[in-house]
Amino acid sequence: MSDLLTKQTDFLTDLITRYRDRVDFLTIRLEQAEDTNILLRGEKVETLSEGISLGGQVRACYKGGWGFAAFNDLSTLKERVEEATSAARIVGEEETLLAPVKPVRAICKLPLKGTDPRQVLLADKKALCDRYNQILRSYSDRITSTSVRYSDSTQRIILVTSEGTAIEQSWSDMEMRFSATARNGETVQTGRETIGSRKAYEDLLELDEQIQDAAKQAVNALSLPTIKGNTYTVVIDPILTGLFVHEAFGHLSEADMAYENPDLLEVMSMGKRFGPPELQIFDGAAPEGHRGSYYYDDEGTPATTTQLIESGVLVGRLHSRETAGKLGEKPTGNARCLNYHYPPIVRMTNTWIERGKTPVRDLFKDLKEGVYARNWLGGMTNGEMFTFSAGEAWIIRNGELAEQVRDVTLSGNVFKTLANIEAIGDDFYWDESGGCGKGGQSGLAVGCGGPSLRIKNVVVGGEAS
Repeated sequence: MSDLLTKQTDFLTDLITRYRDRVDFLTIRLEQAEDTNILLRGEKVETLSEGISLGGQVRACYKGGWGFAAFNDLSTLKERVEEATSAARIVGEEETLLAPVKPVRAICKLPLKGTDPRQVLLADKKALCDRYNQILRSYSDRITSTSVRYSDSTQRIILVTSEGTAIEQSWSDMEMRFSATARNGETVQTGRETIGSRKAYEDLLELDEQIQDAAKQAVNALSLPTIKGNTYTVVIDPILTGLFVHEAFGHLSEADMAYENPDLLEVMSMGKRFGPPELQIFDGAAPEGHRGSYYYDDEGTPATTTQLIESGVLVGRLHSRETAGKLGEKPTGNARCLNYHYPPIVRMTNTWIERGKTPVRDLFKDLKEGVYARNWLGGMTNGEMFTFSAGEAWIIRNGELAEQVRDVTLSGNVFKTLANIEAIGDDFYWDESGGCGKGGQSGLAVGCGGPSLRIKNVVVGGEAS
């Protein structure tokens, strides 16, 4: 990657110095990115592209009002600074409350453990997608459609603020998504698998077995009975646990959700018990090697690890500098933007439930009738309510797995569900497949993790009794 960004640092500092007296806070973020995107649908290549982009954003705050301007032409940067500062002065009419952070000057790069994706030819990436697509398509004549997506992005960021921070940070991120749809008459089933990495291109290789599993899930589900809808005790695997803690609880822990909603702020009050004494929930970009990891967020706040639930009790939430300032709490380094087109907002990083002490086999013990669900097909949340579709599921009878079933959805209220956790397994798995969406910024890389859980009184949707 060229030194074009580095050569602009002095120019950015000069602009900040020239305009910082007009506002309470001013920051400029420059970004250079190299991307590859491939999409295969069946035999058709829908996307095959490589690109380099250069752009940036200016953010200014005055009396609590924000001005924002994005650009992809460095020659217009002065005009964009004037736009952002002027906009902030027009809308600002209260008080700027930004939690203090220590100014920092740093150059940092998230290390790769293996091959940089930029060193791999586009033709080789396409060949990898073709091979995986062939595995999906050749699994069975019941497979009617397939999809293989490949993406990688190497970003290099320079962030300069009016408080003296000057940070250069870079990383590479890779992701592949696979799906296969099978049909038998009117019955249609889909299997999906996703993998992501910030470590090495090699993490995307040798996935044949995982790819085949996606096709196998779809075909096998065609002949499975549907589950009878009811309320069950459910055992979920670590992947579903990671999805649950991210989607159902993590978003409610993002402080911009709380300070803009007094009712939610009251519900999410510190010291309130939400789960059993064994329950520990964390979020943080400080743990290395995960897709939500970094050194500094997009406001220059150092990455941290924040405990959200301690021994079942709410003890923390996720912050930008503004939300921390407005709520009188410490910033946590969770202000993130997808790219320079968007301002940073409060986002999760790596979110996990800590492993428990119950042997996984004992989660099924003494369970006369229940459901075991693993992996996921999709899901949605609406405030404190959630619905997730399991990738695979089995009936549990007398502590043992019985017949496999399909079309299993898990629904409930997140707070009641946390309170209904009966046991936490001693296993743990990091799911690096996440792409989080919020505020129009979809696909932000995150990590999710957790152990298997046993939860009572879960509404399981299926065929009507």
